[in-house]
Amino acid sequence: MYEDLARIANHCLTCGTCSGRCASGGLDGLDPRKILRMLVYGQTEKLASSRWPWVCTQCGRCVVACPEGVDLVAIGKALKGMRPRNKVPGSLHKGVEQVLKVGNNIGAPKDEYLMVMEEVGEELAEECCPGFKTPIDVVGAEYLFFPNSKELSGEPDDMKWWWKVFYAGKLSWTVPSENWESVDWGLFTGNMEASRKIAQYKVDNAKKLKVKYIIAPDCAGGSFGFRLNYEQYFKPELNAQGIELVYIYDVLMRLFKEGRIKVDKSRNPELVTYHDPCKHGRELERASWHPYYDEARWIISQCCDDFVELASNKRDAFCCGAGSGAWAGPYLDAKIHCGRLKAEQIKKSGAKVVVTSCSNCRDQIMKVLAKEYKLDIKVKYIWQLVAESLVLE
Repeated sequence: MYEDLARIANHCLTCGTCSGRCASGGLDGLDPRKILRMLVYGQTEKLASSRWPWVCTQCGRCVVACPEGVDLVAIGKALKGMRPRNKVPGSLHKGVEQVLKVGNNIGAPKDEYLMVMEEVGEELAEECCPGFKTPIDVVGAEYLFFPNSKELSGEPDDMKWWWKVFYAGKLSWTVPSENWESVDWGLFTGNMEASRKIAQYKVDNAKKLKVKYIIAPDCAGGSFGFRLNYEQYFKPELNAQGIELVYIYDVLMRLFKEGRIKVDKSRNPELVTYHDPCKHGRELERASWHPYYDEARWIISQCCDDFVELASNKRDAFCCGAGSGAWAGPYLDAKIHCGRLKAEQIKKSGAKVVVTSCSNCRDQIMKVLAKEYKLDIKVKYIWQLVAESLVLE
């Protein structure tokens, strides 16, 4: 493995393009060009034991700009995998152990999960969606949806945004009762064996429940980890059974274009901007898959009239600072540092509402960047923007 990384690094021209594109450069005196030189000179173990693999957000801006295509994202993931599991920082490896043991990162027992899901569904029925009942293990449902454990543990009301949209669009959907975690901390820790197992859980649920579509998780890392395994191991098997992978944008666009949901733009009078999650855009494009850039902007255009782009956007967008598991990691100083350029661009845009489509991006911008850089903004999921704009019959 050490020799493989050095061989990749040997393609480096030392031009510095990667360092000029990097938001995490300067942390601990390191930058991408220095990382590559250290690999060439055999300092792989020193890098593997450093903070760098865990504070680099693996956003891919360096890779798409590199004239030689040196893949620093792959290098960072490999270095993470070299770390002994008992020395993985923060709670990331504990989350991997929990999801492999009980099917979710927080170790929630099945009865607790079912209770929360049912209670939140009952609340939504009372608030605005008469007759709503959380669809759990519905065999033959069209769509399979995976909850995020952070919502179950601390923000259960956030699940209502999606459910309200599904209700308004009369969508046939379900969540599984077991192995329901959307997030892939196996990918975040460089444990690709665990990542494949987490993907297998999703595949098994789709087959058992006989759904037509699997919705890629809203956590951009979760969706990217699943997509990697789906393409490598599961796609032919699922397609043979008539099961397809779709993204959150595909679902929302379908509901709009089929006239199944109606919205009121006047509910969103403030200036809106959009933050592109790295792994819903640039990293999909880099893997030669379809990136979701224009779809997000089209969905936003259905909900509001005043929109402004950030100075760096789409393929060129800066990471928010939470990528590749950094949000769940213990290094707050790194999250603040890596998000500084994104915060600066948000402030200069004049936008009062920042919309995004990744749970980690939303939390980082709302809970870290807004506070540290004094941003006078609201931060919303793209499905929250749709849900708040809905005209319910």
